[in-house]
Amino acid sequence: MPLITKQYKFCAAHKYWNPNWDENENISIFQEDVRLHGHNYELDITIGGPINQDSGFIINIMDLNKIVDEYVISKLDHSHIDQDIDWFSEKQPSTENIVVFIWEQIADKIPVPAHLHSIKLRETPTIFTEYYGPEGEE
Repeated sequence: MPLITKQYKFCAAHKYWNPNWDENENISIFQEDVRLHGHNYELDITIGGPINQDSGFIINIMDLNKIVDEYVISKLDHSHIDQDIDWFSEKQPSTENIVVFIWEQIADKIPVPAHLHSIKLRETPTIFTEYYGPEGEE
């Protein structure tokens, strides 16, 4: 089955802090990331499915853009993730949690027979997380 990937970008800020730990433990685990800092995230959304014989597409990219803009970019772009988005009220704003958040926002909005195959979120040039949905978890 073919896959198509569309890349998006957004900027957001976050900080790491576990209220169950004392300051020393937070600094020991999260180091400088206990302070507010931002990233220019690169988000890859990969869609799988059969090719529509009329259009030649798995999904109309304009439809995908609308879904991602409405349910992801409008929420995350220029946000302070751990303060502005309720989903993160008891979760760290890590790339690992952000990809799960994004999956939950859009997986059921992809028009059938296409489906969300994976999400890849790059936080820095050397750190990214990939997620294949709850069925892909071991």
